[in-house]
Amino acid sequence: MFSALTRLSLVTKIIIAIVLGAIVAFAFPQAANYVGLLGDLFIKALKSVAPILVFVLVLSSIANFKVVHGGNSNLKPILLMYFVGMLLASISAVTASILFPSTLYLSVDPNADLQPPGSIAEVLKNLLLSFITNPVTALSDANFIGILAWAVGLGAALRHASDTTKQVVSDISDAVNSIIRIVISFAPVGIFGLVVVTFATAGLDTLKNYSQLILVLVGTMFFVALVINPILVAIAIRKNPYPLVLKCLRESGITAFFTRSSAANIPVNLDLAKRLGVNESTASVSIPLGATINMAGAAVTITVLTLAAVHTLHIETSFLTMLVLSVVAVVTACGASGVAGGSLLLIPVACGLFGIKPEIAMQVVAIGMVISVLQDSTETALNSSTDVLFTAAVDQAKNK
Repeated sequence: MFSALTRLSLVTKIIIAIVLGAIVAFAFPQAANYVGLLGDLFIKALKSVAPILVFVLVLSSIANFKVVHGGNSNLKPILLMYFVGMLLASISAVTASILFPSTLYLSVDPNADLQPPGSIAEVLKNLLLSFITNPVTALSDANFIGILAWAVGLGAALRHASDTTKQVVSDISDAVNSIIRIVISFAPVGIFGLVVVTFATAGLDTLKNYSQLILVLVGTMFFVALVINPILVAIAIRKNPYPLVLKCLRESGITAFFTRSSAANIPVNLDLAKRLGVNESTASVSIPLGATINMAGAAVTITVLTLAAVHTLHIETSFLTMLVLSVVAVVTACGASGVAGGSLLLIPVACGLFGIKPEIAMQVVAIGMVISVLQDSTETALNSSTDVLFTAAVDQAKNK
């Protein structure tokens, strides 16, 4: 039996782990106290290797880049797809909120410890300041914008280094990749632990009061993943997009759903991009960058929860205001942290468009925390799978 299990694909093992985790959670809920450690260890391992992985891969890719590959020329269309995808996701969220308005119970006490940014300008300022962070601090804090900036700068400088130096950098990159493959091989075990904890602690009771809000959020994200994204991919590759879309959702989305961290899912996406034949010099930059700024799911969350608050408070809105909200949601989503719940702290920025007071906006954030079991998991699955999807789509289009 053990020999048969080892021959199964990673995705099959993960699906088996999910089923077994659900069974254990409902049959032995007390097991979550012990089995949960497996999930914590897996997420910790991914998060610990992700910063150094991104730094080394980007540095090596740029230092050893050859013009004939044309890999970096793909970045511009990938970034364009990121932006268009987020904007269409936000517009879809506006439409869903108008068709199915949700009501919130704004009697929840705001969490005084939360510190959301005060304005869009502050979000942009933080993003720009991230570029000039000390490299050691960037690595220790998993500041991927800062990591990318230093990796690109050092990589560009090392392009003029000797071939021996470049080979050393390449060998280090291969060594880090070997460690990543070992970590990813333990994904089924880690996800088993995460599933047990999720089902045992949350169940369904805490989700009943906000069932419609959850359906609007999750339904919109599914619409983006299965309709909006395939349309964009079809335009790029000019053929049936669903084989690629479903593969990315299956192999990247499932892992991201349970890790609830775009940053932690970077190694998974890089491994998938490699198996899809994506140019490594493209993937090693676009995927880490996507984990930082490509946040279609976050745009949906910010838009839906903001409009739910607007509906609850009976605030009049116009078509122009809705369009502005969509753009604001995209800009603020780019500033969302690549860790669990990162988008919720940006909701007060969007609420400020409608004159909603910070203390009320923080109550909306608190509600978001309550439903984050499904909201944040689905959001991360959409965010992370879209990174590798758009990267692969552009790469296939360029290679036709």
